[in-house]
Amino acid sequence: MAIHQRLSESGVLELVLDIPPVNAVDIGHLRELVDILDGIEARDEVRAVVLRSDGRGFVGGGDVKEVQRLPGHEGILGQAHGSCAASVALHECAVPVIAAVHEYCIGLGVLLAGSCDVVLASEGTIFVLAEVDNGATGGAIQAIGLMPDKRLRTAMFTCEPVPAEELHGYGSIQNVVPVGELADAARALAGTIAAKPPRVVRAAKRAINGSVGRRIRDLYRQELSYTYELNLTGDAFAARDTFVTGTRTGYLDSP
Repeated sequence: MAIHQRLSESGVLELVLDIPPVNAVDIGHLRELVDILDGIEARDEVRAVVLRSDGRGFVGGGDVKEVQRLPGHEGILGQAHGSCAASVALHECAVPVIAAVHEYCIGLGVLLAGSCDVVLASEGTIFVLAEVDNGATGGAIQAIGLMPDKRLRTAMFTCEPVPAEELHGYGSIQNVVPVGELADAARALAGTIAAKPPRVVRAAKRAINGSVGRRIRDLYRQELSYTYELNLTGDAFAARDTFVTGTRTGYLDSP
């Protein structure tokens, strides 16, 4: 199991990603995450979720090597569909989801964190929208939950790291804490939410989602249409190949 589940007596469900060496998430991992999140609708005992990772960092992106390895367009379609489904599952999860992000949050990791209700981070954590380096275009609708428009554009066009401390200044990260305190801080916040009337909290999340109006499923699918075009022209494969060989990325060694 790449995703460990731990349910506390108070109703906090911890989902812990454990995918050595860098927590690069493949298509199967995305399916597993979606199945867990979608199943929470029927689990009355779950009152809040903490999403975090063991290992070097939060998420080192999607598994680019898997995308390159699979025949035809099977890899990019699987990763794109899985990323969309996971983003929607987090956004529409029946209970609030808190992301506890440490060390790095790259590509797909930004999409996942940006789809959560609350984000905590450890000191010095970097957030990297790596899509352009990988020949992709999606992620803006999720990342807009972490940074304002013009900052998002710069981050996406350059693929340069955005510090957690900067995001905290925007108010999109709830708190930045020492890495050794991150899991406990996320559990404490989730425990506060879990202590509230559960049906009221679930209703409040639906109400907020309706008012904010982030139609992640539709808008992300629209963004991905450009990624699909780049794959048809061959530009995306060339970009991913450069990424995998390590000649482009300086923020994390490729998995």
